[in-house]
Amino acid sequence: MSRVFNFSAGPAILPESVLNKAASEMLDYQGCGMSVMEMSHRSKEFQDIIDRAEADLRELMDIPDNYKVLFLQGGASLLFAMIPMNLKKNGKADYIVSGSWSKKAWQEASGILDARKIADSSDENFSYVPDVDTLDIDPNADYVYICQNETIYGTLYHKLPETDVPLVADVSSCFLSEPIDVSKYALIYGGVQKNIGPAGAAVVIIREDLIQDDLPGVPKILQFKTHADAGSLYNTPPCYTIYMCGLVFQWLKENGGLEGAKERNYKKAQILYDFLDESELFSPTARKEDRSIMNVPFVTGDDALDAEFIAAATEKGF
Repeated sequence: MSRVFNFSAGPAILPESVLNKAASEMLDYQGCGMSVMEMSHRSKEFQDIIDRAEADLRELMDIPDNYKVLFLQGGASLLFAMIPMNLKKNGKADYIVSGSWSKKAWQEASGILDARKIADSSDENFSYVPDVDTLDIDPNADYVYICQNETIYGTLYHKLPETDVPLVADVSSCFLSEPIDVSKYALIYGGVQKNIGPAGAAVVIIREDLIQDDLPGVPKILQFKTHADAGSLYNTPPCYTIYMCGLVFQWLKENGGLEGAKERNYKKAQILYDFLDESELFSPTARKEDRSIMNVPFVTGDDALDAEFIAAATEKGF
């Protein structure tokens, strides 16, 4: 069977060895007589799966002990609402809008608290990341929000805002692509489908002091504390997605960890960017100093030529 060259920015390519491992366990997971898709989330087998997944993720990212790891449904988009619901204290937050995903998060939060847009790069079609050194951050804001890697526009924060206000980051597109210092963030989250596993789950890494006990008006299932107290098993979680994420965590550990991932990703990105920078036909759309290593959008500058390129690429199996 011929597999396509998959560059999807949504549900994306998974390591073939991971897919083969999952295929081998599809009908019978480690001798239990059933698929992970079928087993109870209250079973010992699944408890072992989710426990190992969390332990491997903590090891990969060197997550401090005072952070909780949650596997949640709803993807990153549900977190656009859960974050302001759960972190609301003074009733205001500062958002840096650097692309479509941070814009959607800001719009969602605006219906929940006073979400102030303190920087916006839409003036140049989100081709750059706003200067984090010139931000007017409210010291009384409940949090500062960024989308660290904007999928559609191919930009990445290579430097984080420095502030005493809790920093919240959507890292969906760059999750586990390179090492990060978790302690610089109050909350990191992302949908897993872009970089970790199949669609169906979001991972939230949250500092324990941000988990509030009393959130009047917020449904229990939308409270971080509910899921933290239940070990992500308050309701039936996306069991198979968590299992697949766990396999990817194991694969990463076996292939150099996040330092190995960084080396591979920067090498691949450099090959492509070098070609684009020398091309007389194609142009990358993101400003050079803000380029993502995970998403590389480029155009010809002519809609008809773009369509011709896409058609030719599709024919070649891309």
